[in-house]
Amino acid sequence: MTSYLLSGARILGAEPTDILIADGVVSAIGTGLTADGAEVVDATGLIALPGLVDLHTHLREPGREDAETVESGTQAAALGGFTAVHAMANTDPVADTAGVVEQVHRLGREAGHCDVYPVGAVTVGLAGEQLAELGAMADSAARVRVFSDDGKCVADPVLMRRALEYVKAFDGVIAQHAQEPRLTEDAQMNEGELSGRLGLRGWPAVAEEAIIARDCLLTAHVGSRLHVCHVSTAGSVEIVRWAKSKGWNVTAEVCPHHLLLTDELAATYDPIYKVNPPLRSAADVEAVRAGLADGTLDIVATDHAPHPHEDKDCEWQAAAFGMLGLETALSIVQQTMVDSGLIDWEGVAERLSYAPARIGRVGDHGRPIAVGEPANIVLYDADATRVIEAGAMASLSRNTPYAGRELPGRVVATFLRGRPTVLDGKLA
Repeated sequence: MTSYLLSGARILGAEPTDILIADGVVSAIGTGLTADGAEVVDATGLIALPGLVDLHTHLREPGREDAETVESGTQAAALGGFTAVHAMANTDPVADTAGVVEQVHRLGREAGHCDVYPVGAVTVGLAGEQLAELGAMADSAARVRVFSDDGKCVADPVLMRRALEYVKAFDGVIAQHAQEPRLTEDAQMNEGELSGRLGLRGWPAVAEEAIIARDCLLTAHVGSRLHVCHVSTAGSVEIVRWAKSKGWNVTAEVCPHHLLLTDELAATYDPIYKVNPPLRSAADVEAVRAGLADGTLDIVATDHAPHPHEDKDCEWQAAAFGMLGLETALSIVQQTMVDSGLIDWEGVAERLSYAPARIGRVGDHGRPIAVGEPANIVLYDADATRVIEAGAMASLSRNTPYAGRELPGRVVATFLRGRPTVLDGKLA
């Protein structure tokens, strides 16, 4: 394996130093390092971060290869600085058996751009009626530890309790898509004055908050682990904060788009801004930023949701929910959280690497950049700017809400166990 000397990198934004990578691990850190035969990468001015970990990615394969494949999705992940992603279960067939999760796991190994950890479905076919083969998926070669019906809520409280009890046996976690279905039937955007003016059926905040409150109570009752997907409202932040104050084992995520975009964009009637849960008010955006800064919300997760052109290029009500997220997540976090002074680069590492790896029980990722640790490293130019071009993305889909926007930062290199998957900003 080729050795690499990363010269002048700033680990978590600290003073410049050199990082020597050999045999897939960090072998030395210090100034003035030399190594015979090592390929030198000029990292002057670049921030070195631990490889990012996404707990919420839709890779669409098997079944929707017109939108994304494991190959294309993991290319996008590597270009975004991710060395591990968790692939959600709403594929076709659904990832509700050991066979399907092992297929996704194998496809990730074959692609080689980042590690892929399948998320198992909570219920058979995501139908919310019968528990899926949780134990078989946990014992499979994919070693599933995160289970979610994401895209649909586990609305039945009895079934949710059983799932929480079941995963305790192997230290699993249930990642809930918090959406009370009866309160969101045919809902199109955030409920408020704007939805009424636009003539789009409103999606009330309480539909999210009621499920989160219920599931926090269930988690405490059975002593299990709950992870709340894509928190989007100020009330949800307060409920998670309350649950944590009780010492309950609840974690939560926020998506990049909920840190930046507001429901005012729905006024364009452009379905590129249609997402589940919907874009919320400016006050909600402020609340989720504050919740991420103070640790109430543990992580940023992309909810990367690719869709083919025909599923987005249509009228709002007929369009699919979802946005691309992998290639722009770090830039959005920089813009909303770092450049605003809410967190520093160590905070970025915690929320985009360490914490998601802990929640997903991914031992080889989310490790500090230190001697002897796996060389999963991102070199990031925080001083750069770029205009997002949808057609230049690695994803097979083009449904990014940031097309034409100038965003800060650029991933220069991504190393997966010492092997570059991105170098000089391009796939290696």
